[in-house]
Amino acid sequence: MVQIAKGTFEVKLQPTPVAELAASASLAALTIDKRFAGDLVGTSQGQMMSVMTPTRGSAGYVALERVSGTLHNRRGSFVLQHSGIMNRGAPSLDVVVVPDSATEELAGLSGRLTIRIEGGQHFYEFEYSLPAGDTGKGTL
Repeated sequence: MVQIAKGTFEVKLQPTPVAELAASASLAALTIDKRFAGDLVGTSQGQMMSVMTPTRGSAGYVALERVSGTLHNRRGSFVLQHSGIMNRGAPSLDVVVVPDSATEELAGLSGRLTIRIEGGQHFYEFEYSLPAGDTGKGTL
């Protein structure tokens, strides 16, 4: 059964050192630290790589973040994989749960998260599914 979780989050991005080659190619590495509120309550930590191109409004990023907390009162953790593109100002973002990454009461979780930013506030909508009657424990 597909469910929807909604809420807000705060994010802190911190630059980390990148190799000389990466720096010369306009690549950046950042750590991710988030706090989620709403139907998903918890924190996440992760790593992000981004690139800016010489063309105004064109860029890309990839990231992995481990989310820990409760989702509709079910405790556990899971990993989100991000792939984002900005094509001359037109954004495209895909954030999905890495298969078999969820633990505890969230084992078997699958889903896709969308992000909306309005007035500097970050909002999420998480469309997800959990297996019916699955009591297995994921590993991470």
